[in-house]
Amino acid sequence: MGPMNGPSAATGPERSSGEDPELLSVVVTVKNEIKNIKHLLDSIVIQDGPLEVLVVDAASTDGTFEVLKEYERKWPFIRPLRYAAQRGESRNMGIKEAKGSIIAFIDGDCIANPFWAREIRKALSVADIVGGTTIPMGYEAFQSLGRVEVFYKGVDITWPSCNLAYRKKVLDRIGGFDPQFITAEDIDLNFRAVNAGYFIGFESDMVVYHKERSTILAFFKQAFWNGFGRKQLTMKHGSLWGSYDPRKMLERPIGVWWLIRTSIAFLGYFSYHMAHPRYKVTRARIKRSPSST
Repeated sequence: MGPMNGPSAATGPERSSGEDPELLSVVVTVKNEIKNIKHLLDSIVIQDGPLEVLVVDAASTDGTFEVLKEYERKWPFIRPLRYAAQRGESRNMGIKEAKGSIIAFIDGDCIANPFWAREIRKALSVADIVGGTTIPMGYEAFQSLGRVEVFYKGVDITWPSCNLAYRKKVLDRIGGFDPQFITAEDIDLNFRAVNAGYFIGFESDMVVYHKERSTILAFFKQAFWNGFGRKQLTMKHGSLWGSYDPRKMLERPIGVWWLIRTSIAFLGYFSYHMAHPRYKVTRARIKRSPSST
């Protein structure tokens, strides 16, 4: 792979090797990410092109959108959009505006490895969906907790949308993100993709660094809404308890913060029925195989 040339006006850095790579559309949703947004964008503008970056800002009040406009003036392939909505609906706006055949998702508090886009293209040359390695950064106790995997039809559907890439044709077919979800909208998306017959691959060299919550209150809020999102999944798709692997959960050290996170997540899970109606999802009609849960 040859060195990158300077950025083009519309689609970012090009490669000098004479290849004709696919346009990669990077979709980011942000709100009040002034502390992190420059780190993300600096890591994106050096990626192998062609690419476009659609940053959907949910009415930030801390100057995030102004920073986006500054980057747009320097790198026109960065396209800031204003759209005040939940993450799923905001990502759908980015998907709608995207021109690329590949859609990659990353969050405003992330930093992409310099070879992230290259690895996405490589992985999607043989697959339709791929998740990558997400390395947490921040308070060590929070870093070690990891995610709680859910398996559907033998496939891990919890690859997070801070490091996830889809072929656009798949998103068009399954309908994008469900805007009813507060969190777990990425798990719902992956569930529907697997249910439609797609496989989610994994590329270890597709690396993103993700900043963990920096305060205890933010950690508590994240745990609560994660539990709430898991309940939303259950209400939409039916019971998923049989899709958890207790062995994998117990392989991790069970410390104080694991117990706290789990307790708060259960609180969020069981608070669903007291929630405002707009947070409640509609059960999907899904044709299940005899072995599915």
